[in-house]
Amino acid sequence: MHISFVIPNYNGEEIMKKNLPEVLDAVKEYKKGNIEIIIPDDPSTDKSAEIIDNFIKSITQKHITGKTISNKDKAQAGFSKNVNRGVSLATGDILILINTDVSPHKDFLEPLLVHFNDPGVFAVGCMDESIEDGKTVLRGRGVGKWKRGFMQHSPGSLDKNTTLWASGGSSAFRKSIWDELGGLNELYNPYYWEDIDLSYRAQKAGYKILFEKKSIVVHEHGKGAIQTSQKPYKIRKVAYRNQFFFVWLNITDAKFLFFHFIWLPYHFLSAFQRKDKAFFAGFFASIQYIPYVLVSRNRIKRLFVKTDKEVLQNAQ
Repeated sequence: MHISFVIPNYNGEEIMKKNLPEVLDAVKEYKKGNIEIIIPDDPSTDKSAEIIDNFIKSITQKHITGKTISNKDKAQAGFSKNVNRGVSLATGDILILINTDVSPHKDFLEPLLVHFNDPGVFAVGCMDESIEDGKTVLRGRGVGKWKRGFMQHSPGSLDKNTTLWASGGSSAFRKSIWDELGGLNELYNPYYWEDIDLSYRAQKAGYKILFEKKSIVVHEHGKGAIQTSQKPYKIRKVAYRNQFFFVWLNITDAKFLFFHFIWLPYHFLSAFQRKDKAFFAGFFASIQYIPYVLVSRNRIKRLFVKTDKEVLQNAQ
């Protein structure tokens, strides 16, 4: 099995100095195929390019290669486009997406790969380990339900191997199915919901999304590009906008769509009462993209073989 790591970067100079060598250390003993490490840069304004070049030059294992690609128009593209750019260079059977603020345990790779012996598996998510308030927090499995006109997601119990989505920051994906599905939807740029969208599309197309608790990665959430460079208001606005996108792109059950629109007045009133300007900004931002949403929806829904109810029943 040939493996392609895709590690998207934006201004991750300091965190890459620490984590890129740990990625290499975790995979250097893999002998069952070639490994390539691809680092698409968004592009950065710090010394990321120098760090990436030095890292690629440091690779001495014959079965491991390094590649990088930068955004030629010099404008920040966002997570989905940056990842898709990296995947366009990938030649591996399996893609492994790792954020720059993530470092894998040394034995994380084999438990992930064994699941791909099943041709119906599209993606497998890792166990996410972080330190919060001095305590170790484990997460990585997600569940979802339809409530008040939206799909609401939350962390799930770690004792099951099914999951609603595989995180774009620490998961493995089958490249052939990734290509079939069209990769990450760039409507979600600059960030959030794109990995849930891809996982949901895959499940509606009949593929499996799994969670592997033995594949552990350390995730330093507070050091990622979003948390260190974006203002809270913008993050909330984008999250609300993309929540609307998710429904309009993926939901096909008539009952779910009916209640989505029936519940909208409630959400508008609730946002008004709590003075949540980001909700209204996100909604008005979303309706500007309706023509693009409809084109994308018509393109992807041809792949769907399962209902929304079936997918959500499996994600508990």
